[in-house]
Amino acid sequence: MPHIPQEDDWTQPFSCQLTRFKDRVVTAMVLAFAMPALFALPVAAQDAQPSVGSIDSWMREGQAAVADRLATPRIEHRAKNVILFVGDGMGISTLTAGRIYDGQMRGNSGEENLLSFEHFPYTALVKTYNVDAQVADSAGTASALNTGVKTRIGVINTAPEAVQNVCPKDEYRLMPLAHYAERIGMATGIVSTARLTHATPAAVYAVSPSRGWENDTHIPDAAKEAGCRDIAQQIVDNMGGNGLEVALGGGRDQFLPTDGSQHGTGKRQDGRNIVAEWLARDPAARFVADRQALTSIDPAVTGPLLGLFTSSHMSYELDRQAVAKTDGTPSDEPDLATMTETAIRHLSRNPDGFYLMVEGGRIDHAHHGGNAQRALADTVALSRAVTKALEMVDINETLILVTADHSHVFTMAGYPRRGNPILGLVRPAGPKGASKRLEMAGDGKPYTTLGYHNGPGAVRGERPRLSEEEVLAPDFRQQALIPTHSETHGGEDVALFGIGPWAHLVRGTMEQNVIFHIMDHALGLRERAGMQ
Repeated sequence: MPHIPQEDDWTQPFSCQLTRFKDRVVTAMVLAFAMPALFALPVAAQDAQPSVGSIDSWMREGQAAVADRLATPRIEHRAKNVILFVGDGMGISTLTAGRIYDGQMRGNSGEENLLSFEHFPYTALVKTYNVDAQVADSAGTASALNTGVKTRIGVINTAPEAVQNVCPKDEYRLMPLAHYAERIGMATGIVSTARLTHATPAAVYAVSPSRGWENDTHIPDAAKEAGCRDIAQQIVDNMGGNGLEVALGGGRDQFLPTDGSQHGTGKRQDGRNIVAEWLARDPAARFVADRQALTSIDPAVTGPLLGLFTSSHMSYELDRQAVAKTDGTPSDEPDLATMTETAIRHLSRNPDGFYLMVEGGRIDHAHHGGNAQRALADTVALSRAVTKALEMVDINETLILVTADHSHVFTMAGYPRRGNPILGLVRPAGPKGASKRLEMAGDGKPYTTLGYHNGPGAVRGERPRLSEEEVLAPDFRQQALIPTHSETHGGEDVALFGIGPWAHLVRGTMEQNVIFHIMDHALGLRERAGMQ
């Protein structure tokens, strides 16, 4: 059974409640780190027989949950810091499957588990559509999160009146939150497992009428003549202050010239070395390209920090772990929690506070590939990064928000019994489940709990008979209905979780751009920048 809070859990001072909350979350996630692998369900999880509880236990737990909500105080003073976590593509079904996956990694049935941020006291539903698209993309949604304005699909921080692929007028260039923060002396940073020029991280610092203009080779000559700049070169802009203090992720090729440099060979044909330009900003600026270099950084003597750990996107967490285990040494790539820790340590030196956006970017990519196991493993990695942030900040002065930019057409269905392996074949609930037999579809063959509405896993012709070994393999693509080269985004609402100053504004069903305004209100940002 889940932990049943006792009465004295909810009668302590708020500072004690926060400490107890952080301790519970951190303890749970430390146990997850202790698990030997991310890429196979333990036998214990496959045979889990969870307790059904009793009338008394469920009643007491429900009463304690209400008491918790009644006792949660509001923090209404101005926030010093804001951390926005974005699980790219982390829709509601991904959260549910992810928490079960995480719990089963630790030998539990999984359903009673919570991801770290699901302990947060405030939640809301968020509408993700773009102004011209019923089902959104990451560029338009990330723009809404960072500017407070809903935009068109496929653009980075351009007004809804502007059109795609045309250089925007000055009045149509939207100012993202990090620019306001820089203007008042705050530190700013981005962390992502995707390319730093990809849609979501790019929305922190760049303006572009096309998310595809990641380096100079992608921009049409007419757009260059009109003054458009590629996304990568904008990472060294001062943004009205002294520019980003931290940028950690993938995408090295977008920043380096094709003819090579001391930092490697990339895709730029304009001859510019953006890494060298980053280093030229400050004598104490640093560039790192692997985990060891990152963890060796001394924040006390390091200026602006740029980390580009892969040529394109960083590895899926499942694959990063697999590489680390082949010879017993750690992967060359840092995990999301390590990058988050480094960023917070670096940004926290600023007495005026900081804004940090952290993206679990590869949840989205795994879903596009119809591969649930990698998507869930990266969801758990994001949860661990949130845990690391909770260890490092004071919740009384730091607003932490966790959300997704959009969902996916990812489903969880079939009436499996409780404790059934989330990646496995369906075994029925109820009296029929006692035999542990597989549930059969109308074609007389077993099927998985998880699936996709469309994607590369679609079956053409007769559906094959699936085995348990096959569906638990890391490379298995869940079956889909409609054959498409890449699985698509979903259009339903996503969740928003909040804790810290003004987190109680996270409630109800809201437009996605309101998240910017919650962060702005918590920091008093535009007012302090004299731009409200």
